[in-house]
Amino acid sequence: MIGTLDPGRWSPLAERALAGGSLSQADAHAVLDSDDEQLFQLLGAAFLVRRESFGNRVHLHVLENAKRGACPEDCSFCSQSSAYQSPSGEEPISDVASLVAQARAAAAAGAKRYCMVTATRGPSQRDLDVICEAAEAIKSELDIELCASLGLLTESKAKRLATSGIDRFNHNLETSERYFEKVVTTHTFADRVSTIKLARAAGMTICAGGIAGLGESRADLIDLCFALRELEADSVPLNFLDPRPGTPLADHSRLSPQDALRALCLFRFVHPKADLRVAGGREVTLRSFQPLALFPANSLFTSGYLTTDGNRPMDDHQMLRDWGFELEASEQVLALASESRATPSLQVL
Repeated sequence: MIGTLDPGRWSPLAERALAGGSLSQADAHAVLDSDDEQLFQLLGAAFLVRRESFGNRVHLHVLENAKRGACPEDCSFCSQSSAYQSPSGEEPISDVASLVAQARAAAAAGAKRYCMVTATRGPSQRDLDVICEAAEAIKSELDIELCASLGLLTESKAKRLATSGIDRFNHNLETSERYFEKVVTTHTFADRVSTIKLARAAGMTICAGGIAGLGESRADLIDLCFALRELEADSVPLNFLDPRPGTPLADHSRLSPQDALRALCLFRFVHPKADLRVAGGREVTLRSFQPLALFPANSLFTSGYLTTDGNRPMDDHQMLRDWGFELEASEQVLALASESRATPSLQVL
């Protein structure tokens, strides 16, 4: 079903991105300010860029909330912060056996990558022990890539994670440096940049993205996009605010599906070779537009998020088949997914 949409007036942006050039600020604003009548042309141009590096392939990621709630940070969008009266609950860090079992479930869902996440300022020694032991056990059994998102790191903790088998570290910038203090006050934008650099220096690849719809201006979203390019993020997850009860942003309106798609197109033009992922808020923000997100993006989270539900893997697999996209994962993972009967017929890539 995938066809080449006419990129129309947006062809020069696609050509520039494919040639390794960068968008100007004016170009970026033009993308976000474009009207709905131009949306399919914009998606067509973004798909030209996406297809160059990823073809029709899509890979899935599964998150595991390894330590829930009681986070001392005050991120205004997060229901796991101890600063707010949010109904997300609180649980200590999972044990190693549970994390390994969830990795098996991720593989059965056809996930290329499994990410263990803790709600915390940074990993305690005990948390680090659990995550590293789990990583070693998972790697000994499964051909699945591992990601961790554990807050702020030190050099020694970053090195230990890399040694244990963590392939990628996630630490989102969330928003622009200018707007950051309106979203978080318990740590700084510079703290986040420092952790990203420590993770890369330790040998892990970098997953860093942000959230659209926090109340930021379009200039802030553009600045976030370019800041991630400056950091050379390997993977860029773009979340869309799904307001959580009890948080300061509980009464915010969600972005429109069209604005979410425009944001994804902008991020694809600025990050032509990055793993661009449609992240939190996908289902409730994009609604029936979800398949169109795969024209700029090449990966999805499936099975839900840290505190909210999401699409079932079998439904995401069906969406990919319906639209002619191909699921990308290791042969072992695709075999496990087929055995689970979630995906009766998948192409091994």
